[in-house]
Amino acid sequence: MEEIQSYSDNYRSSSSSASSPTGRATQGAFFYLRKPGTFRQPISFEDSPEWDDTEIDAQIEEVGESIHVATATASPSLSKINSGSLPSPSLPEVSSSVTARKIAGASIVWKDLTVTVKDKRRYSDKVVKSSNGYALPGTLTVIMGPARSGKSTLLRAIAGRLHGAARMYGEVFVNGVKSQMPYGSYGYVDREDVLIKSLTVREMLYYSALLQLPGFFSQKKCVVEEAIAAMSLGDYADKLIGGHCYMKSLPSGERKRVSIARELVMRPHVLFIDEPLYHLDSVSALLLMVTLKKLASTGCTLIFTMYQSSTEVFGLFDRICLLSNGNTLFFGETLACLQHFSNAGFPCPIMQSPSDHFLRAINTDFDRIIAMCKNLQDDHGDFSAVSMDTAVAIRTLEATYKSSADSAGVESMIAKLTEKEGPHLKSKGRASDATRTAVLTWRSLLIMSREWKYFWIRLLLYMLVMLSVGTIFSNIGHSLSSVMERVAAIFVFVSFILLLSVAGLPAHINEIKIYLHEESNQHSGAVVFLLGHLFASIPFLFLISISSTLVFYFLVGMRGEFSLLMYFVLNIFMCLLANEALMMIVAYTWLETFECTLTVVFVHVIMMLVGGYFRIRDALPGPVWMYPLSYIAFHTYAIQGLLENEYIGTSFAVGQVRAISGVQAVRGSYNISSSRNAKWTNLLVLFLMAVGYRILLFSLLHFSVRKNIASFKFCWPRMFTGKAR
Repeated sequence: MEEIQSYSDNYRSSSSSASSPTGRATQGAFFYLRKPGTFRQPISFEDSPEWDDTEIDAQIEEVGESIHVATATASPSLSKINSGSLPSPSLPEVSSSVTARKIAGASIVWKDLTVTVKDKRRYSDKVVKSSNGYALPGTLTVIMGPARSGKSTLLRAIAGRLHGAARMYGEVFVNGVKSQMPYGSYGYVDREDVLIKSLTVREMLYYSALLQLPGFFSQKKCVVEEAIAAMSLGDYADKLIGGHCYMKSLPSGERKRVSIARELVMRPHVLFIDEPLYHLDSVSALLLMVTLKKLASTGCTLIFTMYQSSTEVFGLFDRICLLSNGNTLFFGETLACLQHFSNAGFPCPIMQSPSDHFLRAINTDFDRIIAMCKNLQDDHGDFSAVSMDTAVAIRTLEATYKSSADSAGVESMIAKLTEKEGPHLKSKGRASDATRTAVLTWRSLLIMSREWKYFWIRLLLYMLVMLSVGTIFSNIGHSLSSVMERVAAIFVFVSFILLLSVAGLPAHINEIKIYLHEESNQHSGAVVFLLGHLFASIPFLFLISISSTLVFYFLVGMRGEFSLLMYFVLNIFMCLLANEALMMIVAYTWLETFECTLTVVFVHVIMMLVGGYFRIRDALPGPVWMYPLSYIAFHTYAIQGLLENEYIGTSFAVGQVRAISGVQAVRGSYNISSSRNAKWTNLLVLFLMAVGYRILLFSLLHFSVRKNIASFKFCWPRMFTGKAR
């Protein structure tokens, strides 16, 4: 009870001090990265170390319940926060001394930044409106606001990663230079974690380092171990990210740490993180933010967005940029933000989280809640803690900030940071295309061998279905009367082996998502991705082809010549190779399992109908069905080639004196050629289809057609997807 009372008194004093200008204390041990009473000047590019990374030793001292990093530098905002009396968060135990790598951070300034989004045919909606701010090395700068306030858009604009439908106005300076950050100088972590579940944490980071960094493998292993240590992932380094039947998958907090560590292998000067606490509980959120604060103490500049935070997490921020409907309501020190709300007439109540109070005042969704609960009162009075509606509160806060000393201080700091050019950030180089192709091939082989959804479940389905088909058509003989049954068996075999490939769609979708994430961070490219996937899939596709063929071939009783058997295997292999490319195109188009499944099934059903079995191709209606559908269907050339392989050079006796060729016997059921080279022509067409579909996929990936496809998704019925686009 004494601890609880002490905590309450501590928090009450912090709230009261934030509510009055004279209430700011100058002493105290609020923040865990600062020894009480000791503060230093903010880091800028003028007093940063040499631009090349250097090794230093950071001594960590235990101060009661706080930790002090001797090498950590602070901004004036951090000193004021530290001087406050908010409660100190509980921290994980650390060793008495650790070795950290000093990073030369970069100062980031954005000035009069406005972002508009293209609506139909013109740029109209302003998502961000004339925002000003800065971020210094060794500090945490948070962009906070309610949903749809422009947080993520502002973060992407600063990082130079806006989507094609957005346009930016204004200026962004890096170390006083108006330029974009080169490759390797910054890292960007998306809100959603895009990880490979079948890899361990160490493998995930190691392959990421191989894709990003030039140099020798031994050097990259050291970088990976540093990233694991920086994100406190040592206990999870050898665990599978997605888990397996005997092991649970990584918790959400650790998955977010892996996503951040993946960017740390480049040792970036600036790190952008979109919603780092997304889907995290309070404990995981605090542990992650403590880790990020420790990372910032090495000199890295961290800028991230956040919707809401606990009191302990809020105390770790150095500066806050508060947005509402794209307008900047405040930028400055975190405790100064509390003072700003107090000056505007909205002091933070005792025992309420500052971030909760901020969002309560500026989130227009609360107006609907107040309207619904206007008659609801509690022991403390009205349901609402803000006496005016949200729109008025937002206008009041915005007007108060524009006329405040905080706004003038921001403009003065921006002018100081941009008046003199600092060192230019340099690109750190990247791995060659040959190296990245080899890495992606080996990684894909490892994923395919571990992921049962990729090929193993398909192999099992193929074996079971081919065993069923083979036993149904077993012992049909080689007489003239068996020709139609054999044609039907081959048609069913080809149709099922292509149709059952839909079981691999979820794996293809995951692989496309991984590519899109890596491509957005310039870790991969269209050519290396396609080559890596092709080389890795060939062994598995050949295994499926030969195993399925052997089961079907001998049960049905096909001709027992080895050359004919190998042609049968090659024919099915080419079909699967072309079909894999088609499924990748569909997966890239939709990125949703349900839509992809419907699309692939529909395409294969159409191919079956025009494949020449239900009706001979020459008898199909000319428009659409014969031209072009029957000429672009896999089934047409696969079945035709297999029948020519089986029946060219054979004959059937009709009575005792007359015989007809196998081609004539088959033409009653299927149209095939009598040329001995016809089957190779069909095989060549299948090969060209496999190449053509991959060229089409390359074009889609290279020109980022996916960004344009997203704007047309409204055509898909929402009742099918189950969610709004």
